[in-house]
Amino acid sequence: MRKKNSLSKFITIILLLVIVGGGGFVFLSPQFEQEKPVISMDNKEYWNLKDKLHITIKDVSGIKYYKVTFKDNAKEIVLDEKISPTPQGEVLLTLDAPKLDMFYKGENVTIIIEATDGSKWNFLNGNAEKTSYELKIDTKSPIANVMANSRYIKRSGSAIAIVKVEDPNLKEAYIDFCGKAIYSLTPFYKENYYAALIPWDINIGFDDFTQVTLVASDKAGNISKTKIPFYIQEFKEKHDDITISDRFIDGVSKNVLAQMGESTPQNPKDIFIKQNNELRAKNVETIKQIALRYVGKEFVNDFNVKTFKRLPGSRTAAGYGEKRSYFYNGEKIDEAWHLGMDWASIKKASIKTTNSGNIIFKEYLGIYGNTLMIDHGLGLVSLYAHTTNQFVTDGQNVGANTKIATTGISGAVLGDHLHFGVVVQGIEVNPIEWMDRNWIKTRILDIISDAKKIIDRDNK
Repeated sequence: MRKKNSLSKFITIILLLVIVGGGGFVFLSPQFEQEKPVISMDNKEYWNLKDKLHITIKDVSGIKYYKVTFKDNAKEIVLDEKISPTPQGEVLLTLDAPKLDMFYKGENVTIIIEATDGSKWNFLNGNAEKTSYELKIDTKSPIANVMANSRYIKRSGSAIAIVKVEDPNLKEAYIDFCGKAIYSLTPFYKENYYAALIPWDINIGFDDFTQVTLVASDKAGNISKTKIPFYIQEFKEKHDDITISDRFIDGVSKNVLAQMGESTPQNPKDIFIKQNNELRAKNVETIKQIALRYVGKEFVNDFNVKTFKRLPGSRTAAGYGEKRSYFYNGEKIDEAWHLGMDWASIKKASIKTTNSGNIIFKEYLGIYGNTLMIDHGLGLVSLYAHTTNQFVTDGQNVGANTKIATTGISGAVLGDHLHFGVVVQGIEVNPIEWMDRNWIKTRILDIISDAKKIIDRDNK
């Protein structure tokens, strides 16, 4: 009797061990993993029925089955369905919209995605997941019309365009300059209208000019593109050869690098190249980023910029667009554009504003030295470099004919002068245009006036 009881206990223990071991195997074995498939879709909130749906389904056991269904108030359409003999760890789907009536008026649809993995969990049926995405249908492209624009644009110069952009689901709108640069729009005059000053960066060659385009896109991915027509003119470059001395490198280049917290190379040639090339590029980028902070941020009702005036009683020491080649010990070591007007008169000559605006930068800026930047609205900024004394504060609003600084020798210069620059949408353009009363009237102000008349007629 005792032997039978012992045997029974032994068998019971064995069975318990088998059950526990089997249960442990089921719970711990990768073949019985319990994680549901992970489903994601790139398309969010809106769909234009033209772009494809991009769906990703992942699972550690592999995807054994999936189904994608299009559902609206009237119908359900299976976009894709598949049973895979060999489960895949990741399934990437790129699906077209179903074929619908050309007059389809649906406004909201649901994309239902079902997936089952290759796990042996759930009595060998695997783990299942079902996810739904609600999408608003928008098949209409934004309105993108050019109301008025400058007739001409010159390499290194500026132009203006007034446009209308309208869409209830508008995502973004901008000016594409020949695929080389993107420029912002500023809300202008009335709702859905925008203005943009357009610079032609001197680094974009005449032969590289293709087309200036107004681009507008909505949240559904609909895009409108409208050409802004321009007659184009070349800029006549001037080339200068400049010999760099050890005196300049020791007295100027080293000092400029030190004031900007830059390390100083050992070789004199490398010192100049770092100052003139690397630091110059950083300084130009700073100017660009500072100016861009203020483009398109506020509604503009008008733009009454006046002709910028040269430094009184000065001579022109250097002009805009001079392409300088730099030589050291007879070897050409660098080249760079001069992107402003250099005016020299007496030491510490008074610098006064022509146009009112806000001081947006007041700092030491490497090769530019002590620099001031004034924002005049619509992406137009004036720049005053190499100054000595400055009589304004950052953020201050200054009126026309305000004394803001005196000329000096700060930065990468030897003699006292003012470097005057004009920046449009972050790009240093030719100041000569903005110093020409007739150019400002015919190329900028008259365009604004004409656009306002057109806008008023459109809104009657």
